[in-house]
Amino acid sequence: MSAYDRLCARFARIATVGEAAAILGWDASVMMPPGGAAARGDQLAVLSGLIHEMTTAPAMAEDLADAEQAMTGDVPAADPWAAANLQLMRHRYLQSVALPSDLVEARSRANSACEAVWRGARLASDFSAACPYLEDVVRLAREASVALGETFAMAPYDALMDGFQRGIRAADVEPVFTEYEAFLEDALPRAEAIQARGGAAKPLPGPFPVGVQEALCQRLSAAAGLDYNRARLDRSAHPFSGGIPTDIRITSRYNENECFQSIMGVMHETGHALYEAGLPTAYARQPVGEASGMAAHESQSLLIELQVCRSDAYLSWLGPRLHAEFGGDAALYTAVNLGRLLRHVERGFIRVEANELTYPAHVILRFRLERALIAGDLMVADLPGAWNEGMQGLLGITPPDDRRGCLQDIHWYDGAFGYFPSYTLGAMAAAQLMAAIRTDVPDVDAAMAEGDLSPLLGWVRREVHGRGNLLGFNDLMRAATGKPLDARAFEAHLTARYLTDPSAR
Repeated sequence: MSAYDRLCARFARIATVGEAAAILGWDASVMMPPGGAAARGDQLAVLSGLIHEMTTAPAMAEDLADAEQAMTGDVPAADPWAAANLQLMRHRYLQSVALPSDLVEARSRANSACEAVWRGARLASDFSAACPYLEDVVRLAREASVALGETFAMAPYDALMDGFQRGIRAADVEPVFTEYEAFLEDALPRAEAIQARGGAAKPLPGPFPVGVQEALCQRLSAAAGLDYNRARLDRSAHPFSGGIPTDIRITSRYNENECFQSIMGVMHETGHALYEAGLPTAYARQPVGEASGMAAHESQSLLIELQVCRSDAYLSWLGPRLHAEFGGDAALYTAVNLGRLLRHVERGFIRVEANELTYPAHVILRFRLERALIAGDLMVADLPGAWNEGMQGLLGITPPDDRRGCLQDIHWYDGAFGYFPSYTLGAMAAAQLMAAIRTDVPDVDAAMAEGDLSPLLGWVRREVHGRGNLLGFNDLMRAATGKPLDARAFEAHLTARYLTDPSAR
């Protein structure tokens, strides 16, 4: 075997161990009894340590050097996938050797312990219960960020961001967020005024039995293209998509008093799942065969949830199906009324329930706070006050309790610092991708009105999913749409959807 072939075999084994960890992580959130948390933390920590040992083995460094020496001249041009794969292997190796194995296992244990405590603390709205555990998580995340930053010559927070979306830095995100904050300051009151003139939405009658919701969500997800021979839908405290491309696990949560949180949540996770299912099988278990990063991933979930499922075309198809399940006056299920319900602009406390106009404000807040936490400029004990102050500044509202404030998201309590910017970058990318789809596939809206997402899915399979991790985020956007990420596409989408008076359309 050549050095490169040996590397491919090594990374396939590493990926397989990671797959086992992913299924254990899913089980911890969905099936595991509370008493299993300590043992599960040990299991995940050992697997994290094993992956670290495999990635940092001396033979790995030797094979990387030999493969890089061999892959010169015309080889990268002749086989760009192999060249990109080798570059990603080197990057993954450097990320691993930057962190001592005891730190890797300590982070895994601290994250598991903190997440388990967070679940109860969130229900009780008791930040003090989670605070000491979160302090450990933040301390260890800082250690890791410093070590990674030194390895890659980055600021510590940038090094954490790089772990979720290769090539994106805080300096790239900050001006985009500052511009959006200025846009929102003008757009939000205008949207509220237009909404008030348009008349109130009429709520669906309810109740919405959980079993009926769950079965409907699975049918809608399958209709969008998710193959349930290779996927599951389960329940969890926080919706997520996990598993592996051939064994996908998505989850949602349900409320008998309303149905849209679950439907839109499942369709969001379906977008993630479709991306994983569409990755290039020829490069399975190789770095180049993975998704291009979490901003790219969020672009796919938000393409389905926001661009498709909240569009008039799709809602005209969805309405009769909702009516068949939940009954009541058929007039409540028109695309007009469903649009008013699903595109209602409100200044709310909960990120996952936010409308797409205010959602970026929730991300901007978290971006600023986590940067301060990692820099040491914000102490964990001061997080609730800083959170409430930030929400007041961005949306003019203050959470009444920490359950609706700094305890609402799992990310920090599971050690995921640097992830949040991906949500809004993904929303902006989704709008840009949808504009390109409408140009390339002129009948896409007509198909969505029939519940047929296959034209759209075929486009993203070719332009996004099938490219795996061959390209960085902006290069991927350039290849798919002709230009790198352009926030103006998102603002144009929001202007058309929220800032145009219906009477003037």
